[in-house]
Amino acid sequence: MKPIGEIKEIIRYPVKSFQGERVQKTRVMKGGLYGDRSHAFLDESRPGNFLTITQCPEMARYRARFRGEESPDRYPPVEVTAPDGRVYRFGDDELQRRIEGLAKKKVSPVMHAPDGGPNPAIEEESVLIVTDASLRELGKWRRREVALERFRPNLLIALHDPVPFAEDDWVGRTLKAGGVELAVNRPCERCMIVTVDPKDASRDPSLLRTLVKERDNCFGVYAAVIRPGVLEVGQQVFLTGS
Repeated sequence: MKPIGEIKEIIRYPVKSFQGERVQKTRVMKGGLYGDRSHAFLDESRPGNFLTITQCPEMARYRARFRGEESPDRYPPVEVTAPDGRVYRFGDDELQRRIEGLAKKKVSPVMHAPDGGPNPAIEEESVLIVTDASLRELGKWRRREVALERFRPNLLIALHDPVPFAEDDWVGRTLKAGGVELAVNRPCERCMIVTVDPKDASRDPSLLRTLVKERDNCFGVYAAVIRPGVLEVGQQVFLTGS
């Protein structure tokens, strides 16, 4: 069996709707990548709902990463860097006040324990995958490079045969890398979040219009974890199933 590509980037998002961190290696647990969207802010004006970029585009300018030794039983502290360079720890009162000031509403920080069952902050499938060929093709349509960060994937796969949107044919099949197995379940239907530039939170609605026109509003695919394990940049990726 020949590999279809290799893992080019692994990105996890310790805080929902903040920028994530690129890692060389990560555990993959039943619910997805270790620590992915494990921390979030509840929107007190909408009981049971999380504050996201949709309600507060400025969240896209904050960057989160884990700092310290990672354990399958507990997360290390989450360090948050604000657009002005100030650094906070998730849970700090001052960070909460900043987010409330941006959102103009009351929020509450929450955390989901490692591997503690379904994570409500992951509202779709556990793992979001994008390919390099599809990203380049979108750039051709747009006549300029499109930043990967707009699409908030967990995995960027570099295809050996760089056919744009080859991932459409993966739905219903299984991806294997290292000891990890992922069931590709469906395309990712996009929303206004892709229109927000993580650099300055400015909006470009034309990007979503391009996806609607050319891709029926879909870009990338969602997958669920069949077999947990460890993923690492550079690992070969295999596709199985008919």
